[in-house]
Amino acid sequence: MSYRNKTYVAFASEDIKSYRLMEAWRENKNIDFDFFDAHDLFVARDTSTPETIKRNLRERMKNAKQVVLLGSPNAKTKGEDGVSFLAYELQIAIELNLPVVVAHLDGSRSGNSANYPAPLEAADYYAMSVSFQPTIIKYALDNYAAGYPASTTTGEHIYKSSTYTSLGL
Repeated sequence: MSYRNKTYVAFASEDIKSYRLMEAWRENKNIDFDFFDAHDLFVARDTSTPETIKRNLRERMKNAKQVVLLGSPNAKTKGEDGVSFLAYELQIAIELNLPVVVAHLDGSRSGNSANYPAPLEAADYYAMSVSFQPTIIKYALDNYAAGYPASTTTGEHIYKSSTYTSLGL
């Protein structure tokens, strides 16, 4: 088995600008946010077949220790459709039992069924919903994801407003 030290960021293609923003946060020396991007591994070409792309996605996710899902209405729709690459990524995250942090692009701190894909809900999957801000995403990756393997908790969870306040948000 490979060494899992990567963060896999899953998103609907319409939300790629938000993914690029996360990469910018990582590169900004004034923002305390870092991740080892699983997308850097097993790069697929535009001419790759869907089967090849799915095989590469699986290999990337096998190297991941955690997943950040960019939560949006587009992610909800694609994550539920059963045919998109995002639906496949969610299926693999559940299969590999990876901790999933849903970062709501609309800024929601209280969870948001408009952004939360049915596969996570149907599996009663222990996931943490946060707003799309580097500080709270990092906090969730450092705390929720680190404790995930030992947890027996299920379903979608959120942090109390006091957590956001203590982080200066």
